[in-house]
Amino acid sequence: MPLFPHSGIHAHKPLHLLTSKLKVALRGDALLNSGRFNKGTGFPVKERDAFGLSGRLPYRQNTLDHQVERAYEQLQTRPEPIRKNTFLQSLKDQNWTLYFALIQRHLKELVPIIYTPTQGDAIAEYSHLFRKPSGMFLTFSELDRMEEQFLEQTKGREIDLIVCTDAEAILGIGDQGIGISTAKSAMYTLIGGLDPSRTLSVMLDVGTNNESLLNDPLYVGWPHRRVDGKDYDAFMDKFVQLVRKYYPHSLLHFEDFGVNNAYRLLHKYKDTHAAFNDDIQGTGAVTLACIMAAIGVSSRSSAATSGLSQGAKLSDQRYVIFGAGSAGMGIAVQVRDAMVTADKISRAEANRRFWLIDREGLLYDHTGEQIEHQHEWSSAKEEFVRPFEEGWGEGKDVKEGGGNVSLLETIKRVKPTVLIGCSTAAGAFSERVVKAMSEGLTNGEKPIIMPLSNPSRLVEAKPVDIMRWTGGRALVATGSPFGTVEMKVDGKDKSFRIAECNNALIYPGLGFGAILAQSRRVTDTMLIAGARRLAALSPAIQAAPSHSDIKSGSPSAQKYEYNGESLLPDFNAAPQVNFEIGVAVAQQAVLEGTASSAWARKSSGAGEDFADSEVRDLILEEVKTRAEEKVWVPVYREYEYDPEGLTE
Repeated sequence: MPLFPHSGIHAHKPLHLLTSKLKVALRGDALLNSGRFNKGTGFPVKERDAFGLSGRLPYRQNTLDHQVERAYEQLQTRPEPIRKNTFLQSLKDQNWTLYFALIQRHLKELVPIIYTPTQGDAIAEYSHLFRKPSGMFLTFSELDRMEEQFLEQTKGREIDLIVCTDAEAILGIGDQGIGISTAKSAMYTLIGGLDPSRTLSVMLDVGTNNESLLNDPLYVGWPHRRVDGKDYDAFMDKFVQLVRKYYPHSLLHFEDFGVNNAYRLLHKYKDTHAAFNDDIQGTGAVTLACIMAAIGVSSRSSAATSGLSQGAKLSDQRYVIFGAGSAGMGIAVQVRDAMVTADKISRAEANRRFWLIDREGLLYDHTGEQIEHQHEWSSAKEEFVRPFEEGWGEGKDVKEGGGNVSLLETIKRVKPTVLIGCSTAAGAFSERVVKAMSEGLTNGEKPIIMPLSNPSRLVEAKPVDIMRWTGGRALVATGSPFGTVEMKVDGKDKSFRIAECNNALIYPGLGFGAILAQSRRVTDTMLIAGARRLAALSPAIQAAPSHSDIKSGSPSAQKYEYNGESLLPDFNAAPQVNFEIGVAVAQQAVLEGTASSAWARKSSGAGEDFADSEVRDLILEEVKTRAEEKVWVPVYREYEYDPEGLTE
């Protein structure tokens, strides 16, 4: 049976739900000017007559496929990525369905245009490219009017997803951030299947410390120094409480907050609302999935070559993370928590599996005295500091600034099985570093090396170099697309498909699952469930023998050889992959009792009923059925005019 039994943009949508009618109250120009309901030349004669469109449109009716073809031709006349971005934004303002259909048909090509990296350029020029507002703008100077503005914008709407940003950490640009919220919302629709009419993008404008913006007469944001401290917290808390009050079952997605606020806000609200931070949890979850897949390949490979399955668990690994910012810490925390849950070890024991390196070298206790921390993120980082007793930096004069322990020194002593880069220090994984890691693994393990910094010019090492330096042994994933590495290994020609460790392979599914379950929280176990499902969809894992075949000593398992399959699915499969992840996450929420009371009533008391395997299977199957029903796909629905129908 194929991995994805359905194909195309309707892969998980029952056909009868694609043909149900919508009751719409708009007519004439109001309908043509509605991005949500406009079909352009796609309106059939019957609807043109019913909605006062006769004479307002050219004669011929076009199918959506023909409209996509025309729009794609128009897009191709704009060679520069930023011009493609503005064209697509204009198309979205005109016709949501056509916009999403066009991108879904050219997903791998156009996602970099509407998302990273091109959206970063659009954000940098936001004030100068501004044409039409999109989303909600809440400003600190209007704090007293926040609830009024919030209700005015959301009046009569059902909202599943709210993506908010204060724009502090957008690619070093800052403070022009509605573009990142709208792009993220679009990705939830394109890849996660969320109805765009049920998403809300929010800019939380607390000012800017960017001098060029403060001095720009065209800057559209609040021209004031950034607010911080108690004033900032009061502003954020008022917003979050409005979300909790009016949309208690929504997912609140925090995007591109500064590192200190990002962790602090997530920590503050994650137990009272379904809150999610992609920079921390999304990065951590997709990396966790990639590590799980790589461990599976490495352990199966070592079993085939040496008869011993080396390092089959997360807690069997030794992790060196180069770059201890929000991404690196998010990965460390996510993998650590998965270890505690999956391998049943203590948090302290799991922390000891990590060696974190920042700009000043390895994080270790130089003095043996208690470390002072100034904020929540430092407190989290403190858990991973290597203890004084390990003797790091011995023989170095710490007082004279000579106590730094380098990446190479750490590699030689630790002999890590997993090396992750989140540093944006181009070339940091040098030949000496990579060879030291490879030479330190003598029990048949494959070095798992993940230079995740992006864009590609900032990557710690290029995959072609890593594969050359390790003789084709390494399992590699990157944060930017690098394609395939062709090389000879033991006289054989091999093609190594380099996995792109892209958050978009998992966060839309994580969000979809939480929304489907109407979960009260986004728990660690839900994130782990999503990561496990993504790891199971790895082409490399699909090509490897099962654990049962290995244990039974089957001939196929004994002959297994890794042939360069990608550790993660191709981005073109992202919608299908995220559907599977969403189902797994929602099922976990139902099983653990964090889903809404409606699910609890359906299961008549989850704890007792789930002990009955038949009841459990029925409920989990219903999760999949509801997921199929909820997925939004860009097709034109039939309209029926109704003065009491939909208007926005």
